[in-house]
Amino acid sequence: MTFAQAANAALARELEENEKVIVFGEDVALPGGVFGVTKGLQQRFGERVFDTPISESAILGGAVGAALFGMRPVVEIMWADFTLVAFDQLANQAANVRYVSNGRLSAPLTVRTQQGNAPGACAQHSQSLETLFAHIPGLEVCMPATQQDAYGLLRAAINSPNPTIVIENRTLYHGAKAEIDLDGPLPTVGEPAVRRRGSTMTVVTWGAMQHRVLEAAEELAEKGIDLEVIDVRWIRPLDIGPILKSVGKTGRLAVVHEAHTFLGVGAEIVAQVVSSGVTLAQPPLRVGTPPARIPAAPHLADALIPNRNAIASAISKSLKPVKIGAS
Repeated sequence: MTFAQAANAALARELEENEKVIVFGEDVALPGGVFGVTKGLQQRFGERVFDTPISESAILGGAVGAALFGMRPVVEIMWADFTLVAFDQLANQAANVRYVSNGRLSAPLTVRTQQGNAPGACAQHSQSLETLFAHIPGLEVCMPATQQDAYGLLRAAINSPNPTIVIENRTLYHGAKAEIDLDGPLPTVGEPAVRRRGSTMTVVTWGAMQHRVLEAAEELAEKGIDLEVIDVRWIRPLDIGPILKSVGKTGRLAVVHEAHTFLGVGAEIVAQVVSSGVTLAQPPLRVGTPPARIPAAPHLADALIPNRNAIASAISKSLKPVKIGAS
């Protein structure tokens, strides 16, 4: 399956097995989704898959209400940027329901969205906003980047008792196909995955950026630099344990992500690793997008967002001996 087909299969499986699951959003029913992920679901499941007006506030507010009354709504917001129009529904309503009701109520909704830059995107369609969602207690956030995770993490999110944001990336939807295990156990919420074993440096990443990291790792391997690559998969809850174990082995840490580095998830990971007291052979490295708006011109966007060469160069340079007193 492709990434998009795997996500479609996850939705179909949950719709088939749980009559409380409903799927709705802008153009998800008859058109099959702006990226084709929900294609064919309305034909199979009828009115449980339906289109909505162009109103993110109505979509997310409706999801909160449906969840409060026992449904398992899965809503699609075309671009993560558009969730900002209705951020109140997530940060003030869905995240707070269990707390303000003293545990009597919950809002187990799932928000499917996608983010990141792609050719032709602009400042309002290319932001990486996982930090905003992860900052809110009560929300779970995951970022699948493989075909298997497109299936497994989405199913885990739908079955979670908490409101969960599933952030995909449109550059992955219609790429290569891979074998998918449709009947294995659901992934554990919060569990990271080691994508490559290595001994020189631990590189922590997530989302579509991990594919560039793995390409950089193969390039650096030819130079004798052996990277261990960890895909956190879940931004919230964040399981720091496997990261600490890896850094304890390599003695070095880099975090690489598409989002801006300022106040990002990468900074949180660095802070937790440093605070743990694990021995580091050199200062942690952060590689991400600088604090600038993402331009529409592809060549300008490419100059900002880390690619394979930029990642490999940053890691390679960081491994050079540090001279005491050097500027």
